[in-house]
Amino acid sequence: MLTIARSELVQIFRNRLVLVTSFVMPIAVSAFFVYRHEIFAQLGSLGYIAAVVLFTVGAFGLYTSTVTTLASRRQNLFLKRLRSTAVSDAGILAGLVAPATVLSLVQVSGILIVFGLVAGRPDNVGLLILAVLATMAMMIGLALATAGVTNSPEHAQVTTLPVSLGVIAVASWVGITGTENLELVKRLLPGGAATELMLNAWNGGVALSDSLILLAPTLAWVVVAVTFAVRMFRWEPRR
Repeated sequence: MLTIARSELVQIFRNRLVLVTSFVMPIAVSAFFVYRHEIFAQLGSLGYIAAVVLFTVGAFGLYTSTVTTLASRRQNLFLKRLRSTAVSDAGILAGLVAPATVLSLVQVSGILIVFGLVAGRPDNVGLLILAVLATMAMMIGLALATAGVTNSPEHAQVTTLPVSLGVIAVASWVGITGTENLELVKRLLPGGAATELMLNAWNGGVALSDSLILLAPTLAWVVVAVTFAVRMFRWEPRR
């Protein structure tokens, strides 16, 4: 698995298009939100900005790059060749997904640390870490599911748009309007409960037990996505 991950990391830095669209662009967008945090905080709160940063990196740096990577490796038969080795299926997928996951976690951590220094530290760091990890797990699950219906890297530009733009839209909706209205709908949408968890972690003012309950919808999306991926994922090129 480590050999696969190391090879994939090298490929990421060699592919300038992937590097720019999946990693440089999310950092640039997040940096803009942090730089203009006083303006954006008027729309929602500091927690809203933290949530948008998390989902921008998660959607483009992790989700989109993972779908593109898996579709590309399937198309050039790399996935098929890997299955002839001693590495398990889970190990192969973990090796391919690990570099983007680590890079995204580093990005989110770095940006949120800077944001905390600029705008003030979050109310509950531990809860914030849980929110980040749960969100990243959800985005990986959704990426595996989307890769199951993606024929090629070019096709990934289309198949990833609904989820990547959708979770950012949900994060903005919940971050700006809160959950006083349509609470159940907002929490059940992918990214809704995770956004509320980020708001609670950064802004405070909510009991810890009430916040931890918000992990359930996010982890439920992980289960749903992985279940779909198991049914739809293909190791050979799709026709």
